[in-house]
Amino acid sequence: MLSVVKGKLFYGWVVALSFFIAGTTLWGVRLSYGIFFKSIEGEFELSRAVTSAVPALAMLLGGGFTVLGGWALDRYGPRLVVSLMGLSAGLGLLLTSQTSAPWQLFITYSLLVSIGTSAVYVVTMSTVSRWFRKKRGLALGIASSGGGLGTVIIAPFATYLISTFTWRIAYIIIGLITLLVILSVSMLLKRDPHEIGALPDGQKLNSGSEQQQVQADEAANLRLAGLSLPQAMKTRSFWLVMVMLLFVGACLLLIQTHLVPHATDIGISATDAAFVFSLLGAAAVVGRVTMGVASDRIGRKAALMTCILLEIGAMLWLIWSRELWMLYLFALVYGFGQGGFSPSMAALNSEVFGLRNLGVILGLTDIGWGTGAAIGPFIGGFIFDFTGQYYLAFVAGAAGLLVTALAVLFIKRQTGGQMPAGAARK
Repeated sequence: MLSVVKGKLFYGWVVALSFFIAGTTLWGVRLSYGIFFKSIEGEFELSRAVTSAVPALAMLLGGGFTVLGGWALDRYGPRLVVSLMGLSAGLGLLLTSQTSAPWQLFITYSLLVSIGTSAVYVVTMSTVSRWFRKKRGLALGIASSGGGLGTVIIAPFATYLISTFTWRIAYIIIGLITLLVILSVSMLLKRDPHEIGALPDGQKLNSGSEQQQVQADEAANLRLAGLSLPQAMKTRSFWLVMVMLLFVGACLLLIQTHLVPHATDIGISATDAAFVFSLLGAAAVVGRVTMGVASDRIGRKAALMTCILLEIGAMLWLIWSRELWMLYLFALVYGFGQGGFSPSMAALNSEVFGLRNLGVILGLTDIGWGTGAAIGPFIGGFIFDFTGQYYLAFVAGAAGLLVTALAVLFIKRQTGGQMPAGAARK
């Protein structure tokens, strides 16, 4: 079957679509804790701060697992890494369904689910970046769209399972699905075009041994070009990326964890709140593809700035939203901006730092995202426990995104990166 696919379609698109499916599953798992939030809070009689600490610790630990995943990707390729991620995520959900004390959640969910889902962004973006140059933004947008679609599918599905059965049964079913899907699609993954004797974007080798050798050398140079991790860490851009990811992660997980509880607190039904959560993911799918293509045309920085400004506006809107239609509008705008941020950021990183060690570099910068993702939900829960509302938490999220927008302006291409002319300057 694969030989037929290879003959008709550049295999890079098979890789991108495989990551789309894997991302739909793993991101759906990673970002669906808010659907289970009140069930877990009620069953174990926890405060919102403590309930928030479960995904917060998962995100905090995820920083280390992301670095490890990026290193393993550069060394062993995506097939092994994604397989192990699927095993850990599925097993973590199955064990979470059997917990009988709150401390067990920090092992089954915070640890095992974190191992299985933390590196999904890095593994996806690093691998797909190696398969494309001219259409990199589009390919990254498609591959990462699973992050948005995951919430569209998992949120109503989990809500249905919880209402029909229990939250424990819901985790059992989702855990089994995760194992089946991830182990299946991981078999389709390959490291880069070099493995099948091809060039990025599906370019064919021209006839003639001399021309083929020149093109083979070009492919090898693309594969090896880029900064080492120590070189990248000495640049200002590396630390700016980490700061950006910290604030973006904090705001995203604040929303992912507390949007449903906030909606039900202001009188929205659980079903409608779950639909708002799903709409957030649907808008992210559109944002990833649209802004991925836009970043190929208007430049990575312009695309990033557009996305961040949309998110800031949406956060300010959320502060005053008290009706269902207002939450719908928030979900559409914030989801679009948040979705578009990922492929634009990944494309910029591949051009700033090069491809040679992109996995481990993205893994280390993603510590910023993991740290922010850990802080965001906990701060949201703490503010609610202290004030009885989320107003100040949403203000803090908007302020963090403003810092992110300013950081974009100072990122520059570093020596060794592979960048189309003018791409990062736009």
